[in-house]
Order: sequence, then structure tokens, then C-alpha cells
Amino acid sequence: MTREQFTFEPDYSISPGAALEESLEAMGISARELARRCGRSAKLIVEILSGKAPLEPETALQFERVTAVSAAVWLGMETHYRLDLARKEEDQQLAGRYGWAKDFPLKEMKERELIDPPKDNADAVRQLLKYFGVASIDACEAGFESLSLSYRHSPTYVTDRNSLFVWLRLGEMEAESIECAEYDKATFLKSLAQIRSLTLESIEVFLPKIERLCAKAGVAFVLTKPVGKMSLSGVSRWLSPRKAMIQQTLRHKANDHFWFTFFHEARHVLHGSRKTVFVDGTGLEGASPEEEEEANAWSAEFLVPQARLSKFLADGDLSERAVRSFANELGIAPGIVVGQLQKRNFLRYGQLSGLIERFEWT
Repeated sequence: MTREQFTFEPDYSISPGAALEESLEAMGISARELARRCGRSAKLIVEILSGKAPLEPETALQFERVTAVSAAVWLGMETHYRLDLARKEEDQQLAGRYGWAKDFPLKEMKERELIDPPKDNADAVRQLLKYFGVASIDACEAGFESLSLSYRHSPTYVTDRNSLFVWLRLGEMEAESIECAEYDKATFLKSLAQIRSLTLESIEVFLPKIERLCAKAGVAFVLTKPVGKMSLSGVSRWLSPRKAMIQQTLRHKANDHFWFTFFHEARHVLHGSRKTVFVDGTGLEGASPEEEEEANAWSAEFLVPQARLSKFLADGDLSERAVRSFANELGIAPGIVVGQLQKRNFLRYGQLSGLIERFEWT
């Protein structure tokens, strides 16, 4: 059993000078007399009393012998007092940077317990820095800049930059808790073949299986609820040279979109740059790289091979019965076939959509 650790952090501090003054009064001696007994200058004692000079370990040992108060107590007061002063100074600085913090989805982050309820503006900034695991706003922004983002552009849907970074960090923390083998491309390809058959399962059944099969190949899979204003489907990135991550939302809450996104991101893991964070469908500014189109084509082919699709279309039967039969031959969910047919304009959007399975967050 692990013992829970508690930290005592009172919201007040007693300066060593104030405590020393009380000790001198109780002993009935002056600061000058204390200086004589310690062999120190009267100026130093006066500066310690006023808080101007710090109390050093050597002086604390001398005080211990003269006042009978442990040197550890004197140094403890000194440490806490200086820390309290530093915290107050930092509070002023952080409060002045609240404009940076308020652009994050703080209310939702608090409701989802991603951060503690901020006590004030300074604490809101502090909570965000703690969430991102950095010491300063500059370090946080540098971390954001270091993420080389590549994404598909959508002029219709927009993803807020700060919401995206909160979501990415959440996925990163979730992925850290997943124990993965060292990444192996051949193993991942085998896992993908097995995962393809999971499209026939319910989401409650296939999610833990995806996580397990991906982890065996060195890929952490996480399904993360969107945070703030987001319209993205998924992300693939490398957390380390030995561990990749696929992070998805349930955008559109449909099985055809979910599975297309998964294999799209899987392709990036297999063939994409390990320095790039591939973000699918964010609506952020920028051009779509060729790799995005290649990932789309790879995902479509992996799910519904073009040769098989062409043969099916040649028959000219797009009835529900025919689609179900074709999906059964492919060994995938019929909703995925419907999604592909709608995307390629062989079916109108909405046509046969009853075959598309819908997901909900629980």
C-alpha cells in the first residue's frame, strides 16, 4: 500500500527576524548583545531582524546555541519566509499575464477537473503552466511552437489553437499511462490487419482491443473528448523515438468516419515524418501537404480496396441488400462502405445512412 503524501503550505509566513525579536525580548537581551554572543556584527543582526539579510546555516547554528531554538527551526522559517516573498512577487507577475490564460477554455478545464479551480487570476495562469508541465509562459509557447503541425484545411470548421493544445496535452498524459512495446513497423502492420476486422464490433468491445493491439506494436491509442472549440478528427505523433500515438475524437459520432480517421492516422505513423504532428481536419490556417492526400488514399484502400469497389459498382446495384453483402465479403461494417460511396458521390449524403453506426460519449 502506498502512503499518501501531504504538503503543509500555510497561507502565511513568519519572518525569522520577527521570531528572533520575540526570542530576544523573552531572553531580555538586545540585538547588540546577541551579536556579541554570536561573534557577529551588530549590522548583520539588525538586517536579519528587518528581513533585509537572509539567515544563513552558520548563523542558524549560532542562534541555536544562544536561543536554545533548533537551527532547523530557524532555517525552516527562513526558507518558508523567502518562498512566500517569491510567491507573492510571482503572483503579481502572473496576474499581469492573465490575458494569455483567459484565451484557454478555463471553465471547461475546471469542470472536467483538468485543472484545480483557480483562486484568482494569478492562480489561473499557474494552473495552466502546471497542466502543460512548464515553468513559464515563454517555455509554454516555445513548446507549442516546437510542435510541427501538419493538417488538412477545412474552411467550414474551425479549431481554436489553444483548445487544440489543451487537447493534445490531455492525450499525451493519457498515452503516458499506456505501457507499450518498442515500436515495430512490421508488428504494427499485422496489428492493423487484425484491427480492421474490429469494425464489426461495438465500440465498447473494440476500443480496448485497439489499445492492446496498438500497444503491442509500440503505438499508444487514446480516444479523447474534445476540449473547447474544436472540429478535428484525429492526430498522430511521436512521443519518443520508440513510442508513437494516435489520438482521436468521436467527430461526427459515426463509425465510417471513426475508422477512416484511424487508418488515416495509422498511415502517418507508418510512413510520415517522426518530427511532425499530423492533425486531421482542424480548420487551422495552412495548406494540405501531399502526405494528407496519401493518407486519405491509403485509408480508403485499406478499408475498401479500389479493385473490389470497381467490381461492385460495375454490377450497378446500390441497394441496402447489395451493400450489406459487399461489406460482408470485405469483412467490414456496412456503414464504412456507405461512407465511402457517399464520399465518392455514388450515393447521396443521407442515402443508406441507416447502415452507419452512431457513437456517443459516455
